[in-house]
This record gives sequence, structure tokens and C-alpha cells, in this order.
Amino acid sequence: MIDLSDSPDRSEREDVSRALALKLWVVLARATSSVEAHLHANVAAEGLTLTEFGILEVLYHKGPLLLGEVQKRILVSSGGVTYLVDRLEEKGLVERRACPEDRRARYAALTPAGEALIARIFPAHAELIEELMSPLTAEEQRQAVDLLRRLGRAAAERPVS
Repeated sequence: MIDLSDSPDRSEREDVSRALALKLWVVLARATSSVEAHLHANVAAEGLTLTEFGILEVLYHKGPLLLGEVQKRILVSSGGVTYLVDRLEEKGLVERRACPEDRRARYAALTPAGEALIARIFPAHAELIEELMSPLTAEEQRQAVDLLRRLGRAAAERPVS
């Protein structure tokens, strides 16, 4: 019996597979960086970071949320969300509210000024995202959503080592 585990064909296939995976990662990272540069500039004109904008946007669309929920939705650490909400409070855009069920928990909620700001800037931000995605057809965008969702879920299910 011949052992094919070290055959050049298998090794070449593994090399091609690895090279393709690396290329995909680089292309995905570069595309994300390019899009984020435009989005960063868009919100920086309003004196916000992308993460601050993300907090305002999630509160605008979901209403008041516990800080832990904000953290999960915008993918920052618990210390990070506390710092960001502090900054948005200093700007008069967000306020903390007590949680009646748990005295230790706090809600983040938009102030009237925060609501007015995000209501004014979100439509242009969404339009910019639409423009940035426009090189792909609607069908290609659907396919990309499906593929990237599958990729993200598989990575999330895998234990972090």
C-alpha cells in the first residue's frame, strides 16, 4: 500500500488552500479599512469617532439599553463602553438612567440633543454606506452577506486559543 499523505499533490493543494485563505483575509481587511476610512471621515466632521457614532446609532434604533447590551451590540469591552458613554455624556448626547430591576445596572439613553444629532446625520451616513457598497450588485451584496455571516458564525463557534 502506498502512503499518499506526503504526496506532492496533497501538499500543493494545502499550499493553494492556505494561500487562498491568506489572500481572502488580506482582501477582506483592506476592503474594511478602505470603507472605514470614509465612514470615519464622515462622522469625524461631527466631532465623533466611529464607535461613538455606533453607540448613538444603536440607541437611536433600539431605544435605551443596558450598558452591557450596548457593549455587545458595538463589540467593545465593558471598560470601553463605560469610557465611551462617559465621553458622550460630557458632550450632552447620552445620559445614564437607573435600572429599576437592578440598582447596579445602568441604561444608556439618548438626550434630546443626541436624538437630534443622530436623526440629522444618520441618513447621510447610511447613504454613504450604500454608495460604498454600490460596486457590488444587489445580488452580490446578498451573497456577500450570506458568505460573511457564515464565516463569522463559524469563527465565533470555534474556541479561541
